[in-house]
Amino acid sequence: MKTRIAVLVSGGGTNLQALIDARDRGELPHGMLALVVSNNEGAYALERAKKAGIPAAVCLRAKGTPRSDFEARLLDILSQNNIDMIVLAGFMAILSADFVGHYPERIINIHPSLIPSFCGEGFYGLRVHRAALDYGVKVTGATVHFVNEIPDGGRIIAQKAVDILPDDTPETLQRRVMEQAEWILLPRAAEEVARELEMRNEE
Repeated sequence: MKTRIAVLVSGGGTNLQALIDARDRGELPHGMLALVVSNNEGAYALERAKKAGIPAAVCLRAKGTPRSDFEARLLDILSQNNIDMIVLAGFMAILSADFVGHYPERIINIHPSLIPSFCGEGFYGLRVHRAALDYGVKVTGATVHFVNEIPDGGRIIAQKAVDILPDDTPETLQRRVMEQAEWILLPRAAEEVARELEMRNEE
């Protein structure tokens, strides 16, 4: 029985597309992309899911409402779809320790730096690449890690380095990190974890 994967997204869904492309190439044999959930009803990732034939749902957090209400609805959606594993692919919401506790070592995230550099609360999107350039590092990359209650604090699954070029801007660096690291690492890590979970379920 394949591991049922939910991909949580907030924006364009380029990492979701990398997972879809890997699936279509037969590189996700132990995982099934069973659901896409977005906390942004205008996310283009929802269109990607539709084109790929993956069921999708929107789970919004209304302004001023407790995070616990949002997470309870999210857990309900995941439960209804019998989800075994979660991939955070550009999901712009911090999940609580209580939520993560429902999926111990079953939630993975992709971060656009070599953790422990340029990570943690406040480091996302172009901010990460701007910080790397401001600091003057010569190498950056991407990290896939398990999610725990600490932002970017879970056990590392895989990393891939990317050279920084002299004329890089945050935008050019972001694109190259995606192409040379994120889109390669995330599908591989998802398959690795899905395989482990499938084997565990069969024991």
